[in-house]
Amino acid sequence: MTTTTTTADRPIRVTVWGEDRHEKVNPRVREIYPEGMHTAIADGVRALLGDAVTVTTRVLDDHEHGMTEETLAATDVLLWWGHTAHDEVADEVVDRIQRHVLEGMGILVLHSGHHSKIFRRLMGTTCSLRWRNDGSDRELVWTVSPRHPIAEGVPQPLVIPGQEMYGEFFDVPDPDELVFISSFTGGEVFRSGITYRRGYGRVFYFSPGDEVYPVYHHPGVQRVLANGVRWAAPTRERESYLVTPMYLPGEFDRPYLTDDEGRLIDYRTRELVERGDGA
Repeated sequence: MTTTTTTADRPIRVTVWGEDRHEKVNPRVREIYPEGMHTAIADGVRALLGDAVTVTTRVLDDHEHGMTEETLAATDVLLWWGHTAHDEVADEVVDRIQRHVLEGMGILVLHSGHHSKIFRRLMGTTCSLRWRNDGSDRELVWTVSPRHPIAEGVPQPLVIPGQEMYGEFFDVPDPDELVFISSFTGGEVFRSGITYRRGYGRVFYFSPGDEVYPVYHHPGVQRVLANGVRWAAPTRERESYLVTPMYLPGEFDRPYLTDDEGRLIDYRTRELVERGDGA
């Protein structure tokens, strides 16, 4: 069982995951993000949230893609940016991330992460959309839920001078909350800020962030991500997510598991239960 103290007792532990491939092969991206996109994203979160967070980064080429059990157990909110190497992420790592989300870890999926294995796993759909990236588009991010915590302090509209166009139809389930809608120079619109609950975890998808534009240096975008971290952070101890525990007659608030020998295991502690009736 995974347990953590709550974020009310300590800083929010943030891990920013980046693919880190464009920065190595594209001089334009390297010029915009000399230390990597993941570093720029992390720096923005640190600058706005200060001592309320601790922020680390991981990249695709790290051992187990940086998503080890130890790292995830020590992460309250994971930010995920990927694009060209979705298929290189091992399925067992996706399983592990999904389990931690279900147990209460928050996750922010950014831009082209809509096609990542983990986002498609959490959504259960193709997560496909229409797009254009010829340098002609300005994006206006319109807040449609002004009282939502993620929208706090975000300009209305948030103007991004240059950005890849993402347009509808976006093949995702109906979101729990629609926070932002974007419009583009070509007339397209897109649900650019949407939230979900998966198990005990919170999910926020935010679409601006193509690698050839300095989007993650934009103060308004940094504000959205910082707000997203605070919103997605768990407010209670993380616990195993299991939808079918067993209950004994009259014990309505004490879930059990059974081992291979049929003995009772406490659902929360995973310890063998010794019962006075000889069971």
